[in-house]
Amino acid sequence: MRVPGGGATLDETADGSGGRAVDRDDDRRHASTDQGGRHVAEVEHVVVMGVAGSGKTTVARILAARLDRPLGEADEFHPPENVAKMAAGTPLVDEDRWPWLRTIRDWLTAHAREGRSTVVTCSALKVAYRDVLREAEGRVRFAHLAAPEALIEDRMGARAGHFMPPELLPSQYRTLEPLTDAEDGFVVPVDVPPEEVAERVLDALAHDREVRP
Repeated sequence: MRVPGGGATLDETADGSGGRAVDRDDDRRHASTDQGGRHVAEVEHVVVMGVAGSGKTTVARILAARLDRPLGEADEFHPPENVAKMAAGTPLVDEDRWPWLRTIRDWLTAHAREGRSTVVTCSALKVAYRDVLREAEGRVRFAHLAAPEALIEDRMGARAGHFMPPELLPSQYRTLEPLTDAEDGFVVPVDVPPEEVAERVLDALAHDREVRP
Protein backbone atom coordinates (compact mmCIF):
# COMPACT_ATOMS: atom_id res chain seq x y z
CA MET A 1 0.00 0.00 0.00
CA ARG A 2 1.37 3.38 -0.88
CA VAL A 3 0.83 6.06 1.72
CA PRO A 4 1.78 9.75 1.58
CA GLY A 5 5.30 10.52 2.68
CA GLY A 6 7.25 13.71 3.23
CA GLY A 7 8.23 16.49 0.87
CA ALA A 8 6.27 19.00 -1.15
CA THR A 9 5.00 19.11 -4.69
CA LEU A 10 3.61 21.76 -7.00
CA ASP A 11 0.05 21.39 -8.18
CA GLU A 12 -0.57 24.55 -10.20
CA THR A 13 1.88 27.13 -11.52
CA ALA A 14 1.24 30.78 -12.14
CA ASP A 15 0.52 30.05 -15.79
CA GLY A 16 -2.20 27.58 -14.80
CA SER A 17 -0.12 24.47 -14.31
CA GLY A 18 0.95 24.93 -10.69
CA GLY A 19 2.48 27.35 -8.23
CA ARG A 20 1.44 26.48 -4.69
CA ALA A 21 3.47 23.93 -2.77
CA VAL A 22 1.40 21.14 -1.29
CA ASP A 23 2.82 19.48 1.81
CA ARG A 24 2.46 15.75 1.33
CA ASP A 25 2.21 15.31 5.12
CA ASP A 26 -0.87 17.52 5.22
CA ASP A 27 -2.78 16.55 2.11
CA ARG A 28 -4.46 13.47 3.53
CA ARG A 29 -7.27 15.26 5.29
CA HIS A 30 -9.17 12.16 6.30
CA ALA A 31 -11.42 13.98 8.72
CA SER A 32 -13.04 17.08 7.33
CA THR A 33 -15.16 19.89 8.71
CA ASP A 34 -18.42 21.18 7.34
CA GLN A 35 -19.06 24.80 6.46
CA GLY A 36 -19.99 25.54 10.08
CA GLY A 37 -16.64 24.25 11.28
CA ARG A 38 -18.06 21.08 12.85
CA HIS A 39 -16.04 17.88 12.75
CA VAL A 40 -17.17 15.38 10.12
CA ALA A 41 -16.49 11.63 10.16
CA GLU A 42 -13.76 10.30 7.90
CA VAL A 43 -14.51 10.83 4.23
CA GLU A 44 -12.91 8.65 1.57
CA HIS A 45 -12.82 9.35 -2.16
CA VAL A 46 -11.88 6.45 -4.45
CA VAL A 47 -10.45 7.68 -7.75
CA VAL A 48 -10.65 4.90 -10.34
CA MET A 49 -7.82 5.87 -12.68
CA GLY A 50 -6.12 4.58 -15.82
CA VAL A 51 -5.98 4.97 -19.57
CA ALA A 52 -9.06 5.05 -21.76
CA GLY A 53 -10.57 1.61 -22.24
CA SER A 54 -9.29 0.18 -18.96
CA GLY A 55 -12.81 -0.26 -17.61
CA LYS A 56 -12.94 2.70 -15.24
CA THR A 57 -16.62 3.49 -15.70
CA THR A 58 -17.84 -0.10 -15.39
CA VAL A 59 -15.75 -0.81 -12.30
CA ALA A 60 -16.60 2.53 -10.70
CA ARG A 61 -20.32 1.91 -11.12
CA ILE A 62 -19.97 -1.43 -9.37
CA LEU A 63 -17.97 0.17 -6.55
CA ALA A 64 -20.42 3.04 -6.11
CA ALA A 65 -23.31 0.59 -5.87
CA ARG A 66 -21.50 -1.72 -3.46
CA LEU A 67 -20.29 1.15 -1.26
CA ASP A 68 -23.52 3.15 -1.62
CA ARG A 69 -21.68 6.32 -2.67
CA PRO A 70 -22.24 9.09 -5.22
CA LEU A 71 -20.48 8.42 -8.52
CA GLY A 72 -18.68 11.09 -10.51
CA GLU A 73 -17.79 10.47 -14.16
CA ALA A 74 -14.73 12.51 -15.12
CA ASP A 75 -15.81 12.63 -18.77
CA GLU A 76 -18.88 14.60 -17.70
CA PHE A 77 -16.67 17.29 -16.13
CA HIS A 78 -14.90 18.04 -19.42
CA PRO A 79 -15.90 21.32 -21.08
CA PRO A 80 -17.27 20.99 -24.65
CA GLU A 81 -14.01 22.22 -26.19
CA ASN A 82 -12.07 19.34 -24.58
CA VAL A 83 -14.58 16.80 -25.85
CA ALA A 84 -14.37 18.28 -29.35
CA LYS A 85 -10.57 18.06 -29.36
CA MET A 86 -10.54 14.43 -28.29
CA ALA A 87 -13.30 13.48 -30.72
CA ALA A 88 -11.17 14.99 -33.50
CA GLY A 89 -8.21 12.84 -32.44
CA THR A 90 -6.27 15.73 -30.88
CA PRO A 91 -4.63 14.90 -27.53
CA LEU A 92 -5.36 17.31 -24.69
CA VAL A 93 -2.51 19.43 -23.34
CA ASP A 94 -2.03 20.40 -19.72
CA GLU A 95 -3.68 23.78 -20.23
CA ASP A 96 -6.84 21.87 -21.19
CA ARG A 97 -6.65 19.62 -18.16
CA TRP A 98 -6.06 21.98 -15.20
CA PRO A 99 -9.58 23.51 -15.14
CA TRP A 100 -11.10 20.04 -15.61
CA LEU A 101 -9.09 18.59 -12.72
CA ARG A 102 -9.95 21.51 -10.46
CA THR A 103 -13.64 20.97 -11.20
CA ILE A 104 -13.36 17.32 -10.13
CA ARG A 105 -11.41 18.35 -7.02
CA ASP A 106 -14.14 20.83 -6.09
CA TRP A 107 -16.83 18.18 -6.63
CA LEU A 108 -15.00 15.89 -4.20
CA THR A 109 -14.65 18.66 -1.64
CA ALA A 110 -18.32 19.62 -1.90
CA HIS A 111 -19.31 16.05 -1.04
CA ALA A 112 -16.73 15.85 1.75
CA ARG A 113 -18.20 18.95 3.38
CA GLU A 114 -21.51 17.14 3.49
CA GLY A 115 -19.82 14.12 5.05
CA ARG A 116 -20.16 11.98 1.93
CA SER A 117 -17.53 9.59 0.58
CA THR A 118 -17.47 9.19 -3.20
CA VAL A 119 -16.27 7.18 -6.17
CA VAL A 120 -15.02 9.07 -9.23
CA THR A 121 -13.46 8.06 -12.52
CA CYS A 122 -10.51 10.03 -13.85
CA SER A 123 -7.61 9.10 -16.09
CA ALA A 124 -5.28 10.95 -13.65
CA LEU A 125 -2.30 9.89 -15.74
CA LYS A 126 0.36 12.19 -14.26
CA VAL A 127 1.47 12.74 -10.67
CA ALA A 128 0.80 16.47 -11.14
CA TYR A 129 -2.79 15.73 -12.17
CA ARG A 130 -3.30 13.51 -9.14
CA ASP A 131 -1.81 16.19 -6.91
CA VAL A 132 -4.68 18.49 -7.90
CA LEU A 133 -7.21 15.82 -6.89
CA ARG A 134 -5.36 15.24 -3.62
CA GLU A 135 -6.15 18.81 -2.64
CA ALA A 136 -9.77 17.76 -2.11
CA GLU A 137 -11.00 17.47 1.44
CA GLY A 138 -11.18 13.90 2.67
CA ARG A 139 -8.91 10.94 2.02
CA VAL A 140 -8.20 10.57 -1.70
CA ARG A 141 -7.24 7.03 -2.75
CA PHE A 142 -6.26 5.95 -6.24
CA ALA A 143 -7.16 2.59 -7.78
CA HIS A 144 -5.10 2.31 -10.97
CA LEU A 145 -6.69 -0.13 -13.42
CA ALA A 146 -3.73 -1.46 -15.38
CA ALA A 147 -3.38 -3.68 -18.44
CA PRO A 148 -1.00 -4.15 -21.38
CA GLU A 149 -1.57 -1.72 -24.24
CA ALA A 150 -2.51 -4.51 -26.66
CA LEU A 151 -5.41 -5.61 -24.44
CA ILE A 152 -6.73 -2.06 -24.15
CA GLU A 153 -6.43 -1.60 -27.92
CA ASP A 154 -8.67 -4.63 -28.44
CA ARG A 155 -11.21 -3.30 -25.96
CA MET A 156 -11.31 0.16 -27.51
CA GLY A 157 -11.72 -1.30 -30.97
CA ALA A 158 -14.78 -3.21 -29.79
CA ARG A 159 -16.60 -0.34 -28.08
CA ALA A 160 -18.74 2.23 -29.84
CA GLY A 161 -20.20 5.62 -29.05
CA HIS A 162 -17.31 7.05 -27.02
CA PHE A 163 -15.68 10.33 -27.99
CA MET A 164 -12.17 9.02 -27.27
CA PRO A 165 -10.81 7.39 -30.46
CA PRO A 166 -8.42 4.43 -30.21
CA GLU A 167 -5.78 6.51 -32.01
CA LEU A 168 -5.21 8.51 -28.81
CA LEU A 169 -4.33 5.44 -26.72
CA PRO A 170 -0.56 5.48 -27.44
CA SER A 171 -0.35 9.09 -26.27
CA GLN A 172 -2.08 8.11 -23.02
CA TYR A 173 0.45 5.36 -22.35
CA ARG A 174 3.28 7.81 -23.06
CA THR A 175 1.76 10.26 -20.58
CA LEU A 176 1.03 7.71 -17.86
CA GLU A 177 3.17 8.03 -14.71
CA PRO A 178 2.94 5.15 -12.21
CA LEU A 179 1.73 5.77 -8.69
CA THR A 180 4.55 6.76 -6.37
CA ASP A 181 5.24 5.75 -2.79
CA ALA A 182 4.07 9.23 -1.78
CA GLU A 183 0.57 8.57 -3.15
CA ASP A 184 -2.28 6.76 -1.42
CA GLY A 185 -3.15 4.13 -3.97
CA PHE A 186 -2.67 0.72 -5.53
CA VAL A 187 -2.48 -0.97 -8.93
CA VAL A 188 -5.29 -3.31 -9.96
CA PRO A 189 -4.70 -5.72 -12.88
CA VAL A 190 -7.73 -5.84 -15.18
CA ASP A 191 -7.13 -9.31 -16.56
CA VAL A 192 -10.45 -10.57 -15.17
CA PRO A 193 -14.12 -9.53 -15.61
CA PRO A 194 -15.15 -6.15 -14.14
CA GLU A 195 -16.94 -7.70 -11.17
CA GLU A 196 -13.72 -9.41 -10.12
CA VAL A 197 -11.72 -6.22 -10.68
CA ALA A 198 -14.14 -4.41 -8.38
CA GLU A 199 -13.70 -7.15 -5.77
CA ARG A 200 -9.94 -6.64 -5.95
CA VAL A 201 -10.40 -2.92 -5.38
CA LEU A 202 -12.74 -3.47 -2.42
CA ASP A 203 -10.28 -5.93 -0.88
CA ALA A 204 -7.41 -3.46 -1.25
CA LEU A 205 -9.48 -0.65 0.23
CA ALA A 206 -10.46 -2.78 3.19
CA HIS A 207 -6.97 -4.06 3.94
CA ASP A 208 -4.76 -1.15 2.81
CA ARG A 209 -2.66 -3.38 0.61
CA GLU A 210 -1.40 -3.80 -2.93
CA VAL A 211 -3.46 -5.89 -5.34
CA ARG A 212 -1.92 -8.99 -6.87
CA PRO A 213 -3.30 -10.85 -9.91
